[in-house]
Amino acid sequence: MARFINPFTDIGFKRIFGQEVSKPLIIDFLNSLLLGKEHITSITFLDKEQPALFEDDRSLIYDIYCETDKNENIIVEMQNKSQPYFKNRSIYYASEAIARQGEKGADWKYNIDAVYLVAFLNFCPMDFKKEFRTDVGLTDLKSNEIFSDKIRMTFMQLPLFKMEANECETNFDKWIYVLKNMETLTRLPWAAKSAVFKKLEQIADVASLSRQERMKYDVGLRKYRDTLSVLEGAKLDGLAEGR
Repeated sequence: MARFINPFTDIGFKRIFGQEVSKPLIIDFLNSLLLGKEHITSITFLDKEQPALFEDDRSLIYDIYCETDKNENIIVEMQNKSQPYFKNRSIYYASEAIARQGEKGADWKYNIDAVYLVAFLNFCPMDFKKEFRTDVGLTDLKSNEIFSDKIRMTFMQLPLFKMEANECETNFDKWIYVLKNMETLTRLPWAAKSAVFKKLEQIADVASLSRQERMKYDVGLRKYRDTLSVLEGAKLDGLAEGR
């Protein structure tokens, strides 16, 4: 039995990033992700979960919606399977979060707050470059300068992250290593020296789950594994038909 929860399940992902006690974790992760761009000191979780665009979204895609101390809206997603029109779907999600800010009447002056979409991808989209991290924003095509900072999307293709623990130098590298390998770890490498990773070690420990939480987690884990098994079966069937 694994010591730590699987972050690719709905309950595991939201336990690490989506509860009040884990606020220091998501703040630390986002600051390491946005290093040099923003510095977040506090966040508020918003009850604005994005609507599912496909029938099976909820078993494959989990998201957390939060607002920073500077009123930026951040959507953090974990996606376990590629979908048709993946790029368009991501643009739609981020744009919808902007459109929600609109107000009726002539007094509203389009004073929108920035929206960031941060997506962990447990797969590699076919139309993405084979790079672990992709950052997308609105830029002037001629000068390559930022046209607007009101929308930004960051995609992390987890299968392309190949670092071992002793190769991780930045806090961001350490976060990705831990999330990708968490279910196979018996201890978190940096917990002894980092208050954040010590907190993560405590929150992610399966033994810390209540009986009810453990039952829900076990159901979610089976669902996640069954979904991956079905997807792998469909992939093998497709290869067989191709041959």
